[in-house]
Amino acid sequence: MSSPEIVIRPEAGVPVVAATDVVVVGGGPAGIAAAVSAARNGASVTLVERYPYLGGLASGGMVLVLDDMHNDTEISVRGLAMEMIDRMHAKGLCVYPPEADRAPSVRATEALWRKWSRWGVFDFHTRTKPHPIVFAAAFDPDGFRQAALDMVQAAGVALRLHSWFQSAIVEDGRAAGVIVETKEGAQAIRAGVVIDATGDLDVAAGAGAAFTEGAYIVTTVSRIGGVDTEAAERFQFEEPERFAAVDRQARRLIGGCWQYWWLKTPLPGVVWCNCPHMTGFDGMKVADLTAAEFEGRRRMQALLEFARENMPGFERAYFVDFAPQTGVRQTRLLEGEYVVTRQDVADRVHFHDSVCRGRDYYTPYRALLPVGVDQLLVAGRHYSATRQAQKMSREIPPCMAMGEAAGIAAALALAGGIVVRDVDVRAIQKRMRAQGADPGDRPAGNALLTEAA
Repeated sequence: MSSPEIVIRPEAGVPVVAATDVVVVGGGPAGIAAAVSAARNGASVTLVERYPYLGGLASGGMVLVLDDMHNDTEISVRGLAMEMIDRMHAKGLCVYPPEADRAPSVRATEALWRKWSRWGVFDFHTRTKPHPIVFAAAFDPDGFRQAALDMVQAAGVALRLHSWFQSAIVEDGRAAGVIVETKEGAQAIRAGVVIDATGDLDVAAGAGAAFTEGAYIVTTVSRIGGVDTEAAERFQFEEPERFAAVDRQARRLIGGCWQYWWLKTPLPGVVWCNCPHMTGFDGMKVADLTAAEFEGRRRMQALLEFARENMPGFERAYFVDFAPQTGVRQTRLLEGEYVVTRQDVADRVHFHDSVCRGRDYYTPYRALLPVGVDQLLVAGRHYSATRQAQKMSREIPPCMAMGEAAGIAAALALAGGIVVRDVDVRAIQKRMRAQGADPGDRPAGNALLTEAA
């Protein structure tokens, strides 16, 4: 195979358009939390995002259920993730089950399953059925975007949208800012601490940090309107044999999905489809991402035509929209000071330096720290974990908690005049609790108290 032609670009100076204490790259859930958290803790913060909106895969990828934030006994992710839920709920754009309907005090019943399962707010990790109803939140994507803008603006974060990360500025082994591409050309932003919240480890990889590469399913998410959800649910629960046959055929057309291929949203008559799940596409390759758009739409068009003819409640259904971002779940993963393993997550290993929690697992501060590059933190689904561990611990609320902890760490490092790896973890934990978050410093009863070596 012949080598590709290379075009040499002339060297050019890049104007510095901002100097800030902290620059956060990526305006997804983790990046929003990191920026707001750092700003609320006294740092000047610039948040850069390539799209014209905030929210990442929550809003742009339309992953419209916030879950993995409740274990057997308690809500385990609070803080900024809960604030986001409260803001959306106040606008009528977020739905979650009240405490009276949730585990553990309430036994899983068919009545509760029928009431809540099509909202996606159940514990799918349990083997018993019906699955228990837990605290999780179904939301509207624009509700998430607006709540994010409100939080960022109120915190005094300098937001720069339409800014695509190009390269990291590294000086004497320290991250010192980033260069982004814009309609105005390349622009530089200098910073005392850089937080990589890109989801694909773009900044840390560009700065020379070690990483591994993973792959998982991708999804072209969509929303369908004109659905009589009450009729569709009656069909499911009152004609179970016929429903099962229709549902099997729908799944064949999709080619892969979770337990339910459609779930309710806060908008009446609008459902979201977190499918199809497609393998063989690399979330880092332009050709693969382009092909996934064609293939995902093809499968979903076939599904919609089938549902109109065969699924009660879908007779007048139509596509509202397809997500502007492809649902990429795994690409580059940091190899940080500690690499979280599948066993760590499965065994609920508690770490002495836990700074955030997921459903029933803990994330150590070391998993946010690259090796060999100072003043750089990583927050989000690209944190330091093995591929199998990441698949079990990459949901949106835990990623927001990770960002919240990273923002605090950045502010503490700057205030103390130290590098981020030297920040006292106990100080991060204390600040997390002070702002209503749970850093996981107090292990739950089901945690494994002996940390893995």
